[in-house]
Amino acid sequence: MPIVADCYRYVVGVDTHSATHSYCIIEAATAKVVDEAVFPTSAAGLARAVAWIGRRTATAAVTEILLSVEGTNSYGTRLTRALLGAGYRVADAPAPKRDRGKSKTDAIDARTAALAMVPRERDGLADARTGDLHECLKTLVAARDRMAREKTRQFNALVAMLRDHDLGIDARRKPGLPTVKQIARWRERAGDSRAEQFARAEAIQLAQRIVALQGLLAQNLASLRELVTAHAPVLLQMPGVGPVNAAIILTAWAYHGRLKSEAAFAALGGVCPIEVSSGNREHRRLNTGGDRQLNRALHSIVLTNSRSDQQTQQFIAARIAQGKHPRAIRRTLKRYTARRIYRLLTHLEVTTAAA
Repeated sequence: MPIVADCYRYVVGVDTHSATHSYCIIEAATAKVVDEAVFPTSAAGLARAVAWIGRRTATAAVTEILLSVEGTNSYGTRLTRALLGAGYRVADAPAPKRDRGKSKTDAIDARTAALAMVPRERDGLADARTGDLHECLKTLVAARDRMAREKTRQFNALVAMLRDHDLGIDARRKPGLPTVKQIARWRERAGDSRAEQFARAEAIQLAQRIVALQGLLAQNLASLRELVTAHAPVLLQMPGVGPVNAAIILTAWAYHGRLKSEAAFAALGGVCPIEVSSGNREHRRLNTGGDRQLNRALHSIVLTNSRSDQQTQQFIAARIAQGKHPRAIRRTLKRYTARRIYRLLTHLEVTTAAA
């Protein structure tokens, strides 16, 4: 299989930060540094960077230039859009390896991002995630995660307040949403001490925020369901997959062709087995790499199916009878789930293309 050095004339490494990006252009065949520069992350700075890349690689066609960008889904998002709009191929730069005693600067990181791409297989690169669907799902999933965390914090604070002060609510058990809505409708009460007035006012504010967040989460869920139903309804038909997990999966999937095999998809989700066997002992350990949101979605699907899907329950019972540990069984199920999802999405893309 051809490598980057055989297919591209130039590789541009980019080390991204909030205020500036560092760029390094190298010749793919010789790894010789052509030029280095730093540009701000403003709209004008990004435009200057794209123009600079074009001038310094003017002897090559756009298709002969590869961009290796760190953080294409974070600090480098806007740069990635600009580069793709100019016709360049953009790939996620490999995570740099830090050797003890070696220097580190933004220029060195940019050069490392470029050099790390040279020996890699052309078809094995992690192309940057793009597209309107990806951008929409990325925004909605991030917003939902933020709102869910805030709701949990507000709810825990409300429970602590109800247990610290006698406000007429039995808080031996955590209150449900109807009780929270009841607290949100409270008004000031005459005859309370000053401490009770402050506690009651704080409880009302916390409850009102929880109710508001509940409504925002419902709107968010409806938007996610609409997008997933429009683009990949087959995911919602899979046992254990709801709109949120489906949205996370589609965000990681991004587009057809980005992930070349089901093994690549499993590696992205951190569910590929890592062999640690030795001697007569055969063992595979937990994989802590990959996209942790995708890993969490796969884990959630497996847990749901272990409670509600008969086929999954039969599989677990058979493996337990063989002496397998529950954690090892879950890892196997997550790998099987990743394989099934990859095949569903691949078939969906093929069907759509044929139509």
